[in-house]
Amino acid sequence: MHIRIINPNTTRAMTETIGTAAKNVAASGTRITATQPASGPVSIESHFDEAISAVGVAEEVLAGERSEDPVDAYVIACFGDPGLLAARELTRAPVIGIAEAAFHVATMISTRFSVVTTLGRTGIIAEHLLESYGFNHHCRRVRAAEIPVLDLERNAKVAVQRLVEECRRAKEEDNIGAIVLGCGGMADLTDYLTDAVGLPIIEGVTAAVKLSEALVGLNLGTSKHGDLAFPRPKPFTGRFESFSDLNTR
Repeated sequence: MHIRIINPNTTRAMTETIGTAAKNVAASGTRITATQPASGPVSIESHFDEAISAVGVAEEVLAGERSEDPVDAYVIACFGDPGLLAARELTRAPVIGIAEAAFHVATMISTRFSVVTTLGRTGIIAEHLLESYGFNHHCRRVRAAEIPVLDLERNAKVAVQRLVEECRRAKEEDNIGAIVLGCGGMADLTDYLTDAVGLPIIEGVTAAVKLSEALVGLNLGTSKHGDLAFPRPKPFTGRFESFSDLNTR
């Protein structure tokens, strides 16, 4: 089984962190490749960042579909799940966003959870996703440690301490059974935070890998009946001319 992990931002160190975390939980028969767009934001912290990165996600899925190395499932490793439905249109393989995966897993081990993310503004985006996916009644609170995403790589000691503090506040104040980490850059922190906080900590990259393995094992892929059917071929102009007359079948 081959799972392609797509980091929608362009920071190579974060892609490597995400790929390592995915490999650490993958089954022995699963091969992980981690990739990122050639261009786009170095971190994703706004609706605008997500809009730009969604194009890169689509390009990475198309690259996987056209590769001689078949891909069995894709993981979009940003907590905003940018371009998720568009990516699903481009392939029959399962495509899993890490926020959606983490929310599902959290409800399987607890009746209430909180989300601890990076910035307050991205916390609002997480709240929108909770409502869209139907998990808002399971989530007690979305909390922000108020750390820029790239601080997880560049100033890790301070960033991790702030995450510990916010997770502990969530445990004490939110009446929850689990915590969801709200950033793909936190993929390597699950064990440390679980020990430090004393609650189950769910991180979306690793959750998405295991759900991908399950879907592939069940021989389930993206439905091509309805709105997730392949896009209708048509001309694109300007910088998107390469998408003209897509041949994804």
